[in-house]
Amino acid sequence: MKLGHSLLTWNTPPPNLKLFRPTTTPYVALSAESETERVKLAESLQSETLKILEWPSVCTQLSAFTSTSMGLTAAQSASVPLGRSPSESRRLLAQTSAAVAISQPLDFSGIEDISPIVDASVAGEMLSIGELCSVRRTLRSARSLIEQLEEISSQSNLCSPLLEILQKCDFLMELEQKIEFCVDCNFSIVLDQASEELELIRSERKANMENLESMLKQISTRIFRAGGIDRPMVTKRRSRMCVAIRATHRSLLSNGVILDSSSSGATYFMEPREAVDLNNLEVSLSNSEKMEEQAILSFLSTEIAKSSRQIKYLLDRVLEVDLAFARAAHARWMNGVCPNFSSGNEDYEDNTLSVDVNGMKHPLLLESSLRKPFGPSVSRSSCSSDQESNIGNSDIVPGAFPVPVDIKIGNGVKVVVISGPNTGGKTASMKTLGLASIMLKAGLYLPAQNNPQLPWFDLVLADIGDQQSLEQSLSTFSGHISRICKILKVASERSLVLLDEIGSGTDPSEGVALSASILQYLKDRVNLAVVTTHYADLTLLKEKDARFENAAMEFSLESLQPTYRILWGSMGESNALNIAKTIGFDGKIIERAQSWVKKLTPEKMQKLNSLLYQSLAEERNKLETQAERAASLHSDILELYNEIRDEADDLDVREAALKAKETQQVQQKLEVVKAEIDAIVQEFEKQLKNTGPEDYNVLLKKSESAIASVVQAHQLSEDVPVNRTTSNFHIPQIGEQVLIKGLGNKLATVVEAPSDDNTVLVQYGKIRVRVNISSINALVDGNSVAASAPRSKKQGQRVKRLKNLRNLSETINNEEVPYGAVVQTSKNTVDLRGMRVEEATLHVDMAINTRGSKSVLFIIHGMGTGVLKEHVLELLRKHPRIAKFEQESPMNYGCTVAYIK
Repeated sequence: MKLGHSLLTWNTPPPNLKLFRPTTTPYVALSAESETERVKLAESLQSETLKILEWPSVCTQLSAFTSTSMGLTAAQSASVPLGRSPSESRRLLAQTSAAVAISQPLDFSGIEDISPIVDASVAGEMLSIGELCSVRRTLRSARSLIEQLEEISSQSNLCSPLLEILQKCDFLMELEQKIEFCVDCNFSIVLDQASEELELIRSERKANMENLESMLKQISTRIFRAGGIDRPMVTKRRSRMCVAIRATHRSLLSNGVILDSSSSGATYFMEPREAVDLNNLEVSLSNSEKMEEQAILSFLSTEIAKSSRQIKYLLDRVLEVDLAFARAAHARWMNGVCPNFSSGNEDYEDNTLSVDVNGMKHPLLLESSLRKPFGPSVSRSSCSSDQESNIGNSDIVPGAFPVPVDIKIGNGVKVVVISGPNTGGKTASMKTLGLASIMLKAGLYLPAQNNPQLPWFDLVLADIGDQQSLEQSLSTFSGHISRICKILKVASERSLVLLDEIGSGTDPSEGVALSASILQYLKDRVNLAVVTTHYADLTLLKEKDARFENAAMEFSLESLQPTYRILWGSMGESNALNIAKTIGFDGKIIERAQSWVKKLTPEKMQKLNSLLYQSLAEERNKLETQAERAASLHSDILELYNEIRDEADDLDVREAALKAKETQQVQQKLEVVKAEIDAIVQEFEKQLKNTGPEDYNVLLKKSESAIASVVQAHQLSEDVPVNRTTSNFHIPQIGEQVLIKGLGNKLATVVEAPSDDNTVLVQYGKIRVRVNISSINALVDGNSVAASAPRSKKQGQRVKRLKNLRNLSETINNEEVPYGAVVQTSKNTVDLRGMRVEEATLHVDMAINTRGSKSVLFIIHGMGTGVLKEHVLELLRKHPRIAKFEQESPMNYGCTVAYIK
């Protein structure tokens, strides 16, 4: 089952549909085989219609707003789901509206399209570590998705339609935990704990490798001392550990086996006889380890295969959420509005509308007037009809598009006939209606105004463009008739049929007759049919049946250019002669053609047409005047709103400026107080050097009195208002030095934050005691020392207290947090003995990165050959987090202590 299999892009017809036969033949119930053929035909016609209406281009436009690879693929392949019933389309619209209401975007990172991985596991393939990690990462990210929605839902109930998508999903936490337990995704390895057998094999292999390397190091050192090599070298060749030796000293290893040689042949890589058994054991253990790892990966692959249905269902639901947010972003980008469903029942009053869309713009035309959507470039397919159907053709009205289209079709109308000149926008308007109906089914907002209202159509079937086919020997007329015949076979009472230039390409009299018959047939068979034509006789059908409606594309007689506006209820003129005149035809040709028109036109028809056009123009002018008044009123209200909002913004700015000014004044006062106290202390020290001990007490009292005066001068007056909600006690912070009343105003350090019972743990020397916050004085306030500290009889303590006033801020600012106790434990120790250089580097990096700041790390590298030790020291010298390190000492032999910044 491929991803998105359940997201169908066309609607299955009701099972009770009957095949439409000629009116002379009664309806015959379809057999199962005929129904299957009809469904296939409907699917084919619907797919072709979507291409004609440029739905794939709109989906590509939507793909720019997707957040996952699955959403991007679905949108670019035009697999965006269409509601198969009105309730499904309403659900899609509700999801879009919920996503629009959420201001913060969801985080879809980590979600991948793991369908190929799941399919491979179902096929019995063993998945790689990377594929297993992709499954784990996607499951975790999908669970994070619903957690984000639940958090948003706890604040507001707007996202309930989105929560419903994921609430029935199985996020397979047990499978995720199994993968996490067995595989390390950071290093792409199978963990020892994955199985007891794997842990035992790796433990035995490690011990064997230590013995093998120790033996080979001794042999290589012996060869080096005998002059058989420049430096001891132990290496691996042909999956076996060996030593390097000069070819001329091969006799030093008389029983050794040559595994390889250097490119020059001067050096042999030999396996000593003593190492053969250990190497054999290493090869055996290595093979056993690989087999055990494969068994673990195979087990996890089987677990994923067992959960394939749940995973596929979860991916489909995640895709549904992604597309909902993509539709919301697309709606914001084009300033879209939410469409409403109209029932289309004939029981409504005559003045109700089944289609009521104001100012609808083709979404592809908006690209030139709006900023480009982020993401993939949006392509635009060309239409297959005449020039007027080429949506986005800049040659139509340079610089004037998009022209908004108003579509208003009364309730009970079944067939709308649109007439008017070529290049007047008939086909473009009809395609805009068809695309709006598709967007409604898909849950997309419409680039329109007010509250657009549309019926829900089970099928949208269109015959637009040249259906000529040389392969099928079809002319233009035959191609059109062949397609219309297929449309009539599959259309139902809830279908929308769009026919462009009906009956064209053949004799006009026969074309009119056949077209009128087709329209009479459609009015009894479909929900709505919209056709374009140049046949004036088709516009007369409205006079005989109220289920027909006429519309005309407006044409300016002054500029002789189309305005691309629809005049509902009127019959349009082709204005072919006027257009030919502007193109530059010879005047005699135009005059002769006009004389033929007068002969063919009934009497007074020109005058009636002129009066009708004038009446419509006057009505339009009245409506435009009313629209201008409404726009002016809206502008006044918006201006008043902006003024009030600006006033509110100014209040916040002024409040912030006032707070900043008051803060600055307080800081300035503190600096003044500090400067005055510093000056008194300096004067005291200066006079103390020039006076004798007998004047010491007098000088000290004088300095204390001066400090008290400074503090008193800068104290707040009693009439200054105090914020009653603020606590009267100082709230100390961890590491802050404070004065403790119960200890005789001794200086202590806060070691724990205040608890709920308003007590705090402080340290005075080696003593730790818990005191109440009310018995704490902050050092920042100068008078807390001068006023509250009791007079001491010892002169040395009083002098020290005065000096603390000046050095207090320097002591706090320059105080450095010391390193913790340099005591080795299992948590701050990494043992590298028996590891290779690459493995040791990995372990050291991990240990350093996981340690906190101002901590120590004991690195045990042993002595051995010293290669590992030198590599560790070089690594510590270059590491940015290492402040310093101490090499081994008699107390920690073979161990280096690193101090982390």
